[in-house]
Amino acid sequence: MSAPVVLQVAASPVSPALVLRPWRMEDVAALVEVSQDRALRQWASSVVDDDAEGTRWVQAQQQGWGAGNRFGFAVLEAQPGSIREQLVGNVVLKEVTSGKPAAEVGYWTAAHARGRGVASRALEALTSWAFDTFEADGLERLELLHQVDNPASCRVAQKSRYDFDTLLPAAPPSFPREGHLHIRSARA
Repeated sequence: MSAPVVLQVAASPVSPALVLRPWRMEDVAALVEVSQDRALRQWASSVVDDDAEGTRWVQAQQQGWGAGNRFGFAVLEAQPGSIREQLVGNVVLKEVTSGKPAAEVGYWTAAHARGRGVASRALEALTSWAFDTFEADGLERLELLHQVDNPASCRVAQKSRYDFDTLLPAAPPSFPREGHLHIRSARA
């Protein structure tokens, strides 16, 4: 990927437009702020407590882009009357390998943006981009995993046309409870 990828999600009658773009160092303060949310910390695979951890996290996202195997997007929402956009979430395409038929998607939503369709709208944009970009390299399906006690993630998967496939066993410490595997194929 030579040029930066920016995905646009149009506004709907009830939701503002979203911009998905690679993470930047200027996002660290907002990342640290939204990471203080207890619910987000419960489900996130990595916790960001301060600017140093936020910087490392953003650098890891940038390294994934550089390696071409992990594509993390900051999800931003335009604020009425402001020229700045507000961080409302994250979506990621990971484990991308040429010739491998599957990759994984993940996401989180900031507390102040939950319940407004941010995750499902951003995931839909990521899904379309992933298949458009990597289907010629053999990408056939995207996998979405979440713990069974995260019903909000299950709703996002269903809204985004990721079909339930399998109940997964727990895999502590990163996946301490059983989980759901949802799949969306390129032909869906």
